Amino acid sequence: MPVHQRILLKLSGEALMGDDAFGINRATIDRIVAEVAEVVQLGVQVAVVIGGGNIFRGVAGGAAGMERATADYMGMLATVMNALALGDAMNRQGLKARVMSAINIDQVVEPYVRPKALQYLEEGKVVVFAAGTGNPFFTTDTAAALRGAEIGAEIVLKATKVDGVYSADPKKDPHAVRYQSISFDEAMARQLQVMDATAFALCRDQELPVRVFSIFKPGALRRVVQGEDEGTLVHV
Repeated sequence: MPVHQRILLKLSGEALMGDDAFGINRATIDRIVAEVAEVVQLGVQVAVVIGGGNIFRGVAGGAAGMERATADYMGMLATVMNALALGDAMNRQGLKARVMSAINIDQVVEPYVRPKALQYLEEGKVVVFAAGTGNPFFTTDTAAALRGAEIGAEIVLKATKVDGVYSADPKKDPHAVRYQSISFDEAMARQLQVMDATAFALCRDQELPVRVFSIFKPGALRRVVQGEDEGTLVHV
């Protein structure tokens, strides 16, 4: 039986790129959906917060010098594009997915309403949260912490390209050690880049644990929800 019954999966936009410079790699998104489907079949309720860096990267040059709030709203729209692509891929693979946006684009996607999101989760649907928190100056990490707390998730799973939190950059330091678990306070004291400070503080204050793992390791998501030693657990 899964250890976690309701999870919030935080996916970066870059996770959808595969080996492409930007945009969405179809084979990559289908593989990620297959990983999600595996845990849904175990009876786990899954919500997803997705970033938009892969889309925004394609227009980053034109955004140089832009007002921060405007650039952040563009980033939110990029997350909506990713969420729609992810939801479509899930539905094509037999999952029932619902995309909900923190900014109103009624003709494209339904607005985020907490009771409705909870209803979808209880019905076994995967809920994909788009547009971050709906406000500029907040990252999708913060959106993951916020939505995770709102829906009563047992854990936030931050899916990255690295299989956990290390004492140093493993690409630069061959002696870097992966932490099996670490407290929020210790991670902050050691200035480990787990999430942005706002998201980190929210998770700590809400006693919402975070597990950092690699979405590119086959079966890693399933192993995480079953409580196996995968990635790094950050806890109170």
